[in-house]
Amino acid sequence: MSARRHREDLGLGAVERVRSVRETDSRIGLQRVLGEESAAVARLAGIEDGLAERRVPALTTPSALRGHLAELENITLHLAEARSEVRTAAIVSAEARSRWSADRARLAAVEHLLARRAETRRAEAARREAREADDLAAQAWARRTR
Repeated sequence: MSARRHREDLGLGAVERVRSVRETDSRIGLQRVLGEESAAVARLAGIEDGLAERRVPALTTPSALRGHLAELENITLHLAEARSEVRTAAIVSAEARSRWSADRARLAAVEHLLARRAETRRAEAARREAREADDLAAQAWARRTR
């Protein structure tokens, strides 16, 4: 983003600033959502690891067995909740990624348009300079040949 804008690009410069802020906000949101998704995946992995490590002793009493069964049912509920959180987080992060990508594309389009306008002005200025140089050379040649 340039600090000085051509007067014809002031409006488009404002659009660029707005698009830049929007892209930054959506990128920050995406980073936050990806962190939340990572935390949900870690939580799920922790619950799955805890479940895999649960062992029921070979010799146990019926009441202890019922206690283990209750614990496993509780872990199963937590596991279902964690899987649901991971699915939800994946959907939210996909949406955030999509929004950031769209915002980035919009910003790139405005930046590209500003660059094209600047290049067009530079090319026009070069043509004017070349035309003036030709006119000066023609005038100098005309004076020498008189």
